[in-house]
Amino acid sequence: MPNTSKSSTAVHITDVAVIGAGPVGLFAIFQCGMLKMSCHVVDALGEVGGQLSALYPEKPIYDIPGLPKVLAEDLVGQLETQAAPFESAYHLDQQVTTLTQSEGGRWLLETSKGTKIDAGAVIIAAGVGAFGPNRPPLDNIEEFESKGPGRGVHYLVKRRDDFKDRRVVIAGGGDSAVDWALSLADIAKSIAVVHRRPKFRAAPDSAEKLATLAADGVIDLVIPYQLAALEGDGGELSTVVVADLDGNQRRLEADVLLPFFGLSQNIGPIADWGLDLDHNHITVDPQTMVTGRPGIYAVGDIISYPGKLKLILTGFAEAALAAHSARDHLHPGEALHFEYSTTQGVPGKN
Repeated sequence: MPNTSKSSTAVHITDVAVIGAGPVGLFAIFQCGMLKMSCHVVDALGEVGGQLSALYPEKPIYDIPGLPKVLAEDLVGQLETQAAPFESAYHLDQQVTTLTQSEGGRWLLETSKGTKIDAGAVIIAAGVGAFGPNRPPLDNIEEFESKGPGRGVHYLVKRRDDFKDRRVVIAGGGDSAVDWALSLADIAKSIAVVHRRPKFRAAPDSAEKLATLAADGVIDLVIPYQLAALEGDGGELSTVVVADLDGNQRRLEADVLLPFFGLSQNIGPIADWGLDLDHNHITVDPQTMVTGRPGIYAVGDIISYPGKLKLILTGFAEAALAAHSARDHLHPGEALHFEYSTTQGVPGKN
């Protein structure tokens, strides 16, 4: 478990404040530690891992170098373990609300819980910022939300086994909808996938697998249809009503509805920090990850620069660049005797 701290009237002094404890933020902590810089970390969620922990803990990831396949929650656990030797302080379940510069060039961060952090440099690794699901416009949908594992309306899958022997209706045409249809097909009692178009926007290989399962009768492809209504008794979902463009309706028996219509994203107070923004993304110098304000760096999905790839592995490289840039900012003119981790080792593990 990370070293979490409660809100306090005292000001915490640190070399680097990392905003965001997702995978890229966790690797930034490790990189700062290897450069002998202390970190305080703030995240709006109550646990580390960002979207991987909050939305996709049991989803496999295939593009991490050296790991042909790793579950999201396992990757987060390994990153947390990797950063642990540096004993950074974590301030979870709170959001940085203000960021101001002192006369000495340092930065003061204040959070929604009153925590104050005085940092020489800041690394913003806030992912997509605050996020939440886009809810389908169904009149009574709230009535069926939060009814427990494997029942009612859910916007994410945390535990695959929650849907064992359930009648599952999935709505959407992107990667999340297709991936979870494939993943749940062998444990759910039934799977129906509702999409308004015959063509899916998922990876071609996944779309082909979906079509094969549909041809074999394992999955019911309900296309082209859209969600029209939900029916049930006492908040217990029993039927998902769908309609085509001509208004013709079908009734799908269901214990659970999984609507995957993407996330609503909001960078929140970051928009007021005087940084250069491009459509809710922070623009940075790709050589240093510095923003428009010296001493503030940004990495991961929240940034924009020519050729930017939104991949975790890209974020890891950006985190390393930001940490080295922050070190140069904190120690101007001081030469760094750079050593590879194989030579330098990690505190407590040499």
